Amino acid sequence: MGTPGNRLFVYGTLMSRAHGALGMAQRAQLARESRLLGPAILPGAELYDLGRYPGLVLTTNETQIVHGELVELHKPQRSFVWLDEYEGFAPGQNHENDYDRVERQVSLADGEILTAWVYIFLNDILHRRPIPSGRW
Repeated sequence: MGTPGNRLFVYGTLMSRAHGALGMAQRAQLARESRLLGPAILPGAELYDLGRYPGLVLTTNETQIVHGELVELHKPQRSFVWLDEYEGFAPGQNHENDYDRVERQVSLADGEILTAWVYIFLNDILHRRPIPSGRW
């Protein structure tokens, strides 16, 4: 199934089943540049409503999970150029970023655990509405 650097966990506007204009072009591009491995969950994470899209934050509570999809990128170096821009992440500029891209363990529906990249929200969530279901 490729190397960990090839996999990406998506949980919001980039999911294949997402609707709406926001992210439509990026969803289509991601579909062309990847292979969908299937539904997946990320334990130790929570989702927050940021308005038109969600933000994922990590937590020490492993019972908190975020539902998403796991994709395998055909050419990750090329794809991460536009993905990082879309997600508001510039490598080496952490103090200016809205998100960070980190590797975490995710579980596929069949229970297989794989390492994948995931974008995590870096800004304050104090006045953001949590999404207890973990589903966007």
